[in-house]
Amino acid sequence: MKRARISEEQIIGVLKMAESGAKPADLARRHVVSEATIYNWKAEYGGLEVSEARRLRELES
Repeated sequence: MKRARISEEQIIGVLKMAESGAKPADLARRHVVSEATIYNWKAEYGGLEVSEARRLRELES
């Protein structure tokens, strides 16, 4: 699968903004992704911290 141009750290930052009350449509427009991508990120990275996401990536590889 093609690697995204947005890093896991940036994804977690976007999700933190969504948790703080920003609308997914606004976040999607600002980061040039679809709203569905925001929801997919939430399903995969929801609740993770940056260090946990790095560890998950290392374990997957």
